[in-house]
Amino acid sequence: MDLKIINSSKDEIEVELDNLTMVEILRVYLNKDSAVSFAAWKREHPTKNPVLKVKTKGKTAKKAINDAVNSITKDLDNFEKDFLKMK
Repeated sequence: MDLKIINSSKDEIEVELDNLTMVEILRVYLNKDSAVSFAAWKREHPTKNPVLKVKTKGKTAKKAINDAVNSITKDLDNFEKDFLKMK
């Protein structure tokens, strides 16, 4: 997966990703974080990559994305364990 930081400051970041599904999952998990005041993505055209914009209060935007990725990973690990128990 390609990731390109377009704009970055302490409490705001814009990141271009090449995977629409991953951008949407990140947006959902970021909006669960109380330190995130804004998380949304846009795409100028269907042939263009989506751009995720995140604004935070109380933690850095990069930390918020990192926390969201860790939460996604943890949930997927739990899902895998539950799925394997079903056999």
